[in-house]
Amino acid sequence: MGMFSDAHKLGVNAIRLGNVVIGGQAFLAPMSGVTDVGMRRIAMRFGASLVVSEMVASDDYVRGAQESRIRAEGAGVDPHVVQIAGCDPRWMAEAARLAEASGAAIIDINMGCPAKRVTGGYAGSALMRDPELALRLVEATVSAVKIPVTLKMRLGWDDHSLNAAYLGRRAEQAGIALLTIHGRTRCQFYQGRANWGAIRAVSEAVSIPVVANGDCANLEDAKAMLAASGAAAVMIGRAAVGRPWLPGQISAGLAGRAIAPPTGSQRRDAALEHYETLLGLFGARVGLRHARKHLAAYADHARAPSRGAASDRLALVTCEDAGEVRRLLGVLFEDIGQREAA
Repeated sequence: MGMFSDAHKLGVNAIRLGNVVIGGQAFLAPMSGVTDVGMRRIAMRFGASLVVSEMVASDDYVRGAQESRIRAEGAGVDPHVVQIAGCDPRWMAEAARLAEASGAAIIDINMGCPAKRVTGGYAGSALMRDPELALRLVEATVSAVKIPVTLKMRLGWDDHSLNAAYLGRRAEQAGIALLTIHGRTRCQFYQGRANWGAIRAVSEAVSIPVVANGDCANLEDAKAMLAASGAAAVMIGRAAVGRPWLPGQISAGLAGRAIAPPTGSQRRDAALEHYETLLGLFGARVGLRHARKHLAAYADHARAPSRGAASDRLALVTCEDAGEVRRLLGVLFEDIGQREAA
């Protein structure tokens, strides 16, 4: 019955992929420009079951492009998962070999990205329109490495071509160890609601673990996703921006463990750590630009709206001074700390 059947020997929520044991059911989704190594490290420390790198263009990565190497960075992340994308089997195989040599424990293939800059090059979710090419990419990647290879895709290109179950079954035959399905078509982008029930067709078509993705914002969503999809785990994306502790909270909840939400000081420290990591990766000027979306999201989750919160948030995301950003983060979390101490 495939690798998932072995997971029950390891614990009710564990999933085994080759030599990698995933001890929970809530993963952090790969998000371009978002899931940098800083966010992934923090999410894992707060209990995320698995985290996945930003999408890495296979040819740029092999050629040594600095941004691709930074996206694939995994220091302090265990297990380290690198997601690669492309439309040429040779580049995909080379990228997988490079990621493995650089410490990756799992390779994830992107066939789900809906962005026009990706699909225009016949990569990402565009590959769902060409199953034979998609499978050649899978075969090349699997044969290039000794570590597990996973695959992330959507339900199909549009409502008239819902071929995720077919592709999933073929991908399993080609050696894929786990499938993640976003419950939308490519043509939906991120509009409407993800169709968790439609993922069940994939779960029933394969014997490997399936992960349900799309619109998971809390523990109740996660439970509903698992029930509707028949999946083994859930993947949390946009809801975790500014809350890298969320996958860990959901993972604990699915395992029947109640954990307290992070304190204000823990959230502040996480935001500061993430900020400092980005400055270290990119330098002060570029790092600050990369950090702004995260800073805005941390600010949104820092405290209940109050007088001055909007102006503090605006100051935080427009500030050009690294030291002042640190001070503003402290101000944003100050109210929480005072309430906790009261």
